[in-house]
Amino acid sequence: MSLVGEERKQVILNMLNDAGKVRTNDLVRTLQVSSETIRRYLEELEEDNRLKRVYGGAVKMTLEREELPHGKREVLRAEEKRRIGRAAANLVEDKDVVVIDDGSTTQQMIQFLMYKKNLTVLTNSVPGLNLLIEYTNKELFSGEVFFLGGKIDAKHYRTCGSLTGSMMSSFYVNKAFLSIDGLHPRRGITSYDADRANLARVFMEHAKQNIILTDSSKLGDTKLYKMAAIKEIDTIISDVPVPSEWAEELKDLDVEWITAE
Repeated sequence: MSLVGEERKQVILNMLNDAGKVRTNDLVRTLQVSSETIRRYLEELEEDNRLKRVYGGAVKMTLEREELPHGKREVLRAEEKRRIGRAAANLVEDKDVVVIDDGSTTQQMIQFLMYKKNLTVLTNSVPGLNLLIEYTNKELFSGEVFFLGGKIDAKHYRTCGSLTGSMMSSFYVNKAFLSIDGLHPRRGITSYDADRANLARVFMEHAKQNIILTDSSKLGDTKLYKMAAIKEIDTIISDVPVPSEWAEELKDLDVEWITAE
């Protein structure tokens, strides 16, 4: 790396330290270089553990390793999650058997399942279960509901652990709708939590189609526990188009990308 390149990377780090995040387009204008050059600088800085790349730029490194509580996740990017949920529900057909993972994004799809006929829905989400019960009692949902029991994770309003996985192992579904904490084309989909990652793998093993729901904040991010490789996913639904640098790789892996409108 030339001296000029090192100086530019220091400018990026200074901007990141001041603002907490940087956008590729802003760096292109500030440093007067191409977006490809900025992308290379960000990749090198990430390799040195100086920043964390996300969709459209980078954020400051933090020591946070814990998932936010359900109540806080529910209000973050609520409109984007609603659009993603609607797009996911559009993939559900009458008489489908589906499993809906816990998560503030997957929860959003439940409101759009009203009026679909003869569904069977499995879930380990307590808020998701409550919504399905409410819609059933109001005759707005047609079908059967199975709650995947097990150890209660009170902080995140879900069940988890080996008992939940064991119950899921008794079912086979058409589609699994999964929430994640990180998505990277080479590192796969990841989670903060080991139990959650293990349960997701059971969901995927017992589903014909595996569908990921994620807002743009998770793109390019990697958490501690691997859930699955990208090649094991059939469809990704997000609030933004597929990153241009990922498009060819995902196409080769036959992974469909749906942009929620």
